[in-house]
Amino acid sequence: MLMCDMIHLVRTVDETFTAVVQPNTTVLLRVINAALNTHLFFKVAGHNFTVVAVDACYTANYTTDTLVLAPGNTVDALVYTGAAPGSYYMAVEPHHTLSPAATTDASDGGSVATGILLYNGTSATATPAMPAMPNNSDSTTANDFYSGLRGVPAAVPSPVDVNMTIQLGLGQLPCDAAQTNCSVNAFAAAMNGVSFRLPTQMSLLEAQFGNASGVYTADFPDGVPPNGTAMVEGTKVRSLPYNSTVEVVLQNPMAFPSESHPIHLHGFNFFVLAQGLGTFAPGNASAYNLVDPVARNTIAVPAGGWAVIRFVANNPGMWFFHCHLDAHVPMGLGMVFAVENGTTADSMLPPPPADLPVC
Repeated sequence: MLMCDMIHLVRTVDETFTAVVQPNTTVLLRVINAALNTHLFFKVAGHNFTVVAVDACYTANYTTDTLVLAPGNTVDALVYTGAAPGSYYMAVEPHHTLSPAATTDASDGGSVATGILLYNGTSATATPAMPAMPNNSDSTTANDFYSGLRGVPAAVPSPVDVNMTIQLGLGQLPCDAAQTNCSVNAFAAAMNGVSFRLPTQMSLLEAQFGNASGVYTADFPDGVPPNGTAMVEGTKVRSLPYNSTVEVVLQNPMAFPSESHPIHLHGFNFFVLAQGLGTFAPGNASAYNLVDPVARNTIAVPAGGWAVIRFVANNPGMWFFHCHLDAHVPMGLGMVFAVENGTTADSMLPPPPADLPVC
């Protein structure tokens, strides 16, 4: 088996990466979306993929001709080189998730990055075949990919100790003094109406360990605010008892401009129990996959849709839960889970090292 790391496709020099492969061989591609603000489609002309892992978590084999990756996502996929010996483009194309969406595709001048899968014995000057790329705004292909993934059979944690609904929102906040080019309001983002701000005097982890006051408040709301577009700034966290089972419904409404938000959790993997379009309703719980849900650490919540995740809070500390679109983090689209200590030495937050530099 040949392993090929697709980081080569993001070279900035004027050259094209070429992977030379043997015919009738299984190749493992480890694909990482390292883009700051762009979802991606990935294809190899004339070949299918068998997905075997996402976000470093094993999956059941899933066959597709298109990989879909949100920023921060990874996919491990097998490719069998059983096509006619030749030269084949590996192509990456942006997936525009903003609603209303852009309508360009590769043939309309959409941006496509390419590498080459070259069968051994084929001339390096052979013209590569180009895959037919999805339309840039093809949300159906993206939703089908995400919903089609299954994990390996697992013991999904139950019962649930903490239930939360978190609404993702874009909106406006009054300008602050540092925004000298801002006239009245500035764009902002929030979870449950709270636009997250990092503390300035010390780190959240230091404050948690030392029981410092005035750094954060443990009053992040568990539910959607009455006015979904009203926002306040704050450093609010949600405390979680050690080893509690947490279920979070992520809702991404079609208010303001909406786009797919890749929500990433530090410190944990989680099970994706279900996802869909529209507004989540209690009846959707009957469709939860409690047998073989995919595990991952970043979930692309579709524009105008929802996703349900579940995890066990067994890692003490302060864990950021945020949108992986880089532009949305300073706008406030995040919050923090404050996981409390357990009762044994190995379930407690260790002290900082003696030589930890002081800020």
